Amino acid sequence: MTKKTGIVKDIRYLKHGTAFMEPETSKRLLSIYTMLESSGMKDKLIDIEPRYAEISELALFHETAYIDMVAGTAGKKYCSLDPDTGTTEDSYDVARLAVGGVCNAVDRVLTGDCDNAFALVRPPGHHAEPGRAAGFCIFNNIVIGALYALTRRDVHKILIVDWDLHHGNGTQNAFYSDNRVLYFSIHEYPSYPGTGAAEEIGRDGGEGYNINIPLAPGAGDADYLAITGTVLEPVANEFKPDLIMVSAGFDIYHRDPLGGMKVTEKGFAALTRVIMNIADRCCRGKLVATLEGGYHIGGLTGSVKAVLHELLNETPLSEAELDDMERDGLHRQDSVIKRVRENIEPFWPVFK
Repeated sequence: MTKKTGIVKDIRYLKHGTAFMEPETSKRLLSIYTMLESSGMKDKLIDIEPRYAEISELALFHETAYIDMVAGTAGKKYCSLDPDTGTTEDSYDVARLAVGGVCNAVDRVLTGDCDNAFALVRPPGHHAEPGRAAGFCIFNNIVIGALYALTRRDVHKILIVDWDLHHGNGTQNAFYSDNRVLYFSIHEYPSYPGTGAAEEIGRDGGEGYNINIPLAPGAGDADYLAITGTVLEPVANEFKPDLIMVSAGFDIYHRDPLGGMKVTEKGFAALTRVIMNIADRCCRGKLVATLEGGYHIGGLTGSVKAVLHELLNETPLSEAELDDMERDGLHRQDSVIKRVRENIEPFWPVFK
């Protein structure tokens, strides 16, 4: 059965850093938005109108002084926030619009207007910390979206899956002591930003709720499926989230200029199917994805399209197909899987 899939898109997202931001350029979204108007996609998706996040919403995670500093860049031709992250005249408003777009996607999924949603926004967010920008990220879209759901909507537990090439340091730090959020990141390691070791499993009440899968370059579709099938699924099924959120980075695509992974469009569809299966079992399919990285524009666009077809339930990969892919990767990632399981086994009896 076809699902009701919402998308957040707005041409205002193209205004951020049009002249300066490489490789996180407006051309990324322009290519995706053009694809959405093609005959194979047009009129299949539900438009979710974004809004500007309120200051109080930004302050769910970010420090007031930092919000004020970013606000002070409005109207200025260029400001550098960190070596990788800059702003132009409209960046503050666009960054607020990205957060508001994710929050609106959360609302539409929680109310049942959409079964799932994909916020096709920029700038990305998962590297942003409470008091600083990092790695092309200004405000942490997924963290604020999750906190919005936890504090202002009837949501008690959230699973965040981050498949971006780079570890989401900002997201990890936001929930490192918080057992309301299970954070699962699978990323290239060692790589920017240098965090995300398997031993980083949370602290205090959040110990065991932070799961990192550090992979060497070269991992492909089967490797990702082996790990999600043997680590993510058992824990997620035990955790039983009320909502699943995805930091969907496409820089693990096999031709991405920033990464060394080998994931194909079919691999992205398979990852989406695994997460949708968890959502169907645990939270009536409630899933919200937001765009993070991905810098091979053709690969990004084709991979987003593959994810959307899966979200729509138009190209459902069977359990047999997923199992075949998973088996191919198990022997290559056996040592990583064993190491991660040993770290989290005391907190998740599913591995005992």
